[in-house]
Amino acid sequence: MSGASTAQKPLSEAKVTVYRRMKDLPSTHLLGGGTAMCAGCGGLEALHEVYDVIGANSIFVNAAGCMTLLSVYPFTPFRGSWLYTAMASAPAGAQGVRDALDILLEKKRMTAQEDMDVVVLTGDGSAYGMGLSSTSGAIERGLDFLYLCYDNEGYGNTGQQYSGATPHGARTATSKGAHGFTGYKKDLFSIWAAHKPVYVATVIGAEPLDLARKIEKAKALKGPRLIIALAPCPTGWDYDPIHTVEVGKLAVKTGVWPLKEYADGRIVHTKVPHERAPVEDYLKLQGRFRHLFDPQRDEALLAEIQARVDAYWAGVSE
Repeated sequence: MSGASTAQKPLSEAKVTVYRRMKDLPSTHLLGGGTAMCAGCGGLEALHEVYDVIGANSIFVNAAGCMTLLSVYPFTPFRGSWLYTAMASAPAGAQGVRDALDILLEKKRMTAQEDMDVVVLTGDGSAYGMGLSSTSGAIERGLDFLYLCYDNEGYGNTGQQYSGATPHGARTATSKGAHGFTGYKKDLFSIWAAHKPVYVATVIGAEPLDLARKIEKAKALKGPRLIIALAPCPTGWDYDPIHTVEVGKLAVKTGVWPLKEYADGRIVHTKVPHERAPVEDYLKLQGRFRHLFDPQRDEALLAEIQARVDAYWAGVSE
């Protein structure tokens, strides 16, 4: 859960979009297929959709994590450029790339039409933890970049150990107690928004129109732009890959994953679930929460999880 917030009026720019209906979305993907990613990967689902809007004239600076499996030397599935960095270093790598592009532009060795979007691509292990300080520094410097975090709520590439993004009660490789993870998911949206960047948004691949509009908006801006994509993970969350879209939609419908954006000092919710489904509808589909229902219901923990979601939305004004 990310922290509660206020305004519900749409941002002025939100009325101008080429993505008005599902048929307006790109019909073919730029990102090549046949990668080593897990079947049903929600992070890959979101990346496909993000890349289609950003376009091939981009450089992805990819921190160590699940998505580095996209590249099998010397090939990547990207039409444009790709750069690998250590888990904590992607924003620093993006700074070097952006500086190099700006020097080429200044020396007229590159035209404005040849300029590229610099995109940081990380998992939650980097975004919520190991790379948070370098991201903070990049935002403070006003770095012109788009940061995309695919949040599968654990260190998925190394066996789904808990991370700063792991939700309360989830079982992980390192949270195997009777009640699962005893901590709480870090509110990265609020942490980023506190830096007052140009733009911050939450998205999910199961809501492609909302995602496309936010990436379209972010692409048109200059400065630090940060996107958190909830990434349902069949391997780490323990569910059949055919349910990835259903899990994603339930994350929004139950209110567990608020879809919102920050710009100009205001936070706007872009999809408000007025008739929220019970949170347990979302939890039941995932093996990482099986202990809350079997061999007997953990009524206290289920009630706590539901109450935290209810409290969030009680603080959101229409």
